[in-house]
Amino acid sequence: MTFTKMQYKNLRYYDLILQAQNNDTKALEELIKREQKNIFAIYTYLNKNNDNVYDLTQEALLKMAKNLPSLKNPKLFKSWLNHIVMNLFYDNLRKSNKIPPMVYLDEEIKNDNKYISNPQIYIPDKKCKPMEKCLSNELENLIKLKIQQLPENFKVVIVLRELQGLSYDEIAKITKTNVGTVKSRISRARIKLKESLKNYV
Repeated sequence: MTFTKMQYKNLRYYDLILQAQNNDTKALEELIKREQKNIFAIYTYLNKNNDNVYDLTQEALLKMAKNLPSLKNPKLFKSWLNHIVMNLFYDNLRKSNKIPPMVYLDEEIKNDNKYISNPQIYIPDKKCKPMEKCLSNELENLIKLKIQQLPENFKVVIVLRELQGLSYDEIAKITKTNVGTVKSRISRARIKLKESLKNYV
């Protein structure tokens, strides 16, 4: 069964995944569109090196597309995808630890916190006035920076909890720890963030 472009956009995740698993390329395209901003956002919070974010996002989306047929329960899609995203992050972390730190002479280009695949595309935000938007973006950049500066274990759990909205059980499975450890790390991460942001918020 095929759908119109608008029908694909309105499909529930469950139905969209089933369609994609049945070799419906349009369904897979829609699934990728829905997830790419979210995956990109996760990596920008976890990764200080913005050069890797685009590559990691693309690799995660490719793995998602390639392995989607093996997903037995579409209801577990979000958790399954988070495993892919985090495994790639840890793999990249292990590789980067073997590479000497590099200094870039060029000025770092920021993407104004719009989680899109092309940093040259700008989507105007009509929800607030220019000054409000500037302050909002400045605060969001600051929070992102403070999260990036957290120890690896704290950074991962706070992103999975606050950005992804995962349960303690889900985070425990992804990080291969127990629920108690997850709760402790999230609590300590929040304390560290609160302390580092107290002069700004």
